[in-house]
Amino acid sequence: MSNNYVAGMGMPRIRPRGANAPAGLLAVILIGLGVFAIEQGAQNYLPFLYWVGAALILLGILTPMSLKMANQWERAVVLRLGKLQAVRGPGMFVIIPFIDDVSSWLDQRIQTTEFNAEQALSKDTVPVDVDAVVFWQIHDPERAALEITDYRSAISRVAQTSLREMVGSSLLSTLLSDRKHGDEMLREEIGRKTADWGVTAISVEIRDIGVPAALQDAMSREAQAQREAAARIHLGQAEQQVAQKFVEAADIYAKSPAALQLRAMNIIYETTKERGATILMPTAMVDAMNPGGLLGLTQAAMAAQNVPTRQEAAAAPAPAPAARAPSRRRRPAE
Repeated sequence: MSNNYVAGMGMPRIRPRGANAPAGLLAVILIGLGVFAIEQGAQNYLPFLYWVGAALILLGILTPMSLKMANQWERAVVLRLGKLQAVRGPGMFVIIPFIDDVSSWLDQRIQTTEFNAEQALSKDTVPVDVDAVVFWQIHDPERAALEITDYRSAISRVAQTSLREMVGSSLLSTLLSDRKHGDEMLREEIGRKTADWGVTAISVEIRDIGVPAALQDAMSREAQAQREAAARIHLGQAEQQVAQKFVEAADIYAKSPAALQLRAMNIIYETTKERGATILMPTAMVDAMNPGGLLGLTQAAMAAQNVPTRQEAAAAPAPAPAARAPSRRRRPAE
């Protein structure tokens, strides 16, 4: 699990702040004036300047302890003698040294925490690895400082526990197909638990869901089988539609023999467009298709292919017979 804060290591988000730059500059100026006043009192033999210089030096020392500054996104929790006095910021504010204390500085910007659940069992007992991230923000600095010690670590633990609960109550198919619903369930659950700490869960996003390799192979084979079955069903439906259209066409041709003849002639014409095509047809079929019209269509197709018709072949001059060599007749034997 990757987080910005790890328990027992580094500095938690609730942290004390040191002196700021304006307070340090003002402290240097006051201490310098105090030293100058003491020097002037020593040179001019003026005892009251000693007191003025000492007061300025003391004020300069106390300035970084009393003058604090919070950034625009920060809030400071101020305790007076151990009790909550106020939540200050943003900007400059003053506290009483040794009486008031800034116990913590809270960042109110939107922050993220990554969490995961390894080998979590789904409702159908499938081990999965889930990675997610939660976006959260402090809406009540007072509660975040007083109700819980380390709200960042607590958010991480709550998010991980809620993720395991969600995985255990959901089927694997639901986790894979409906991530938006899982995100919303996690956001509501985490927000409900962190609301008492002054923290709002803005959104939760599941980044990755890992399943075992053997299960991935089985799911792939199942999906392939489903797609093949769907393809066969679609093919059967297409064949059924084609058969219905053929039945309708047969009814139309049965009612109109002329339409059937035109269709047959069209098919013949389409097949004779290719050169060197030879068609063998039964005489009964030729008689049924009106031979006169069929002959005219065939002649038109042959003319388009530059093939000479029977009349043109008869009108062409016959080729000259080839000359034969004189044969010698054998005489009968005497």
